[in-house]
Amino acid sequence: MDLITDEELLERYRAGGDRDAFSQLVRRYERELFNYLTRYTGSAEMAEDAFQATFLQVHLKCDQFESGRKFRPWLYTIATNQAIDAQRRNRRHRAASLDQINSRQNEELGSLMNLLESNEVGPVDRVESEESHRWVRQQIQALPDHLRAVISLVYFQGLKYREAADALSVPVGTVKSRMHAAVLKLNEAWQADHVERT
Repeated sequence: MDLITDEELLERYRAGGDRDAFSQLVRRYERELFNYLTRYTGSAEMAEDAFQATFLQVHLKCDQFESGRKFRPWLYTIATNQAIDAQRRNRRHRAASLDQINSRQNEELGSLMNLLESNEVGPVDRVESEESHRWVRQQIQALPDHLRAVISLVYFQGLKYREAADALSVPVGTVKSRMHAAVLKLNEAWQADHVERT
């Protein structure tokens, strides 16, 4: 049996109000989207609000979804806008560190240009790895919104440049230049941090 595409599920919901189709979409993206929103906002509470608002907007705007378009970038466009709105409503949380998220919701962030890739298992290595993860999370959280969004979509969510461009409603070239700018800022911060320590 072939897996029903996201676009087919949305069409079923749009055409006949098929609640099961909508529920399947929510289940498919629940963890992935919540993790993205948590990284983007730096707050599990704001991420939850943005997540709920995202699927409310999917419900309200499903008739505006263009045939032939992919669902995932459209969903991420809505989610990014909801995250920005949540941050505006909760300015005091904007500078909150990603370290304040419940540990059960923290997932391994993966590698940013192999910065954190490590097979070391000793206690000292583990502490250093945790410190590196924490440092990267803090630096990404400190990036301007437009750079943080690109890093989150491409590195952490695995979107292709084209999908990230669609999600952010910008040209692919803009995504590439923002990625370059974000990586430069992270490298500069890394260099500055290591010069201070030595």
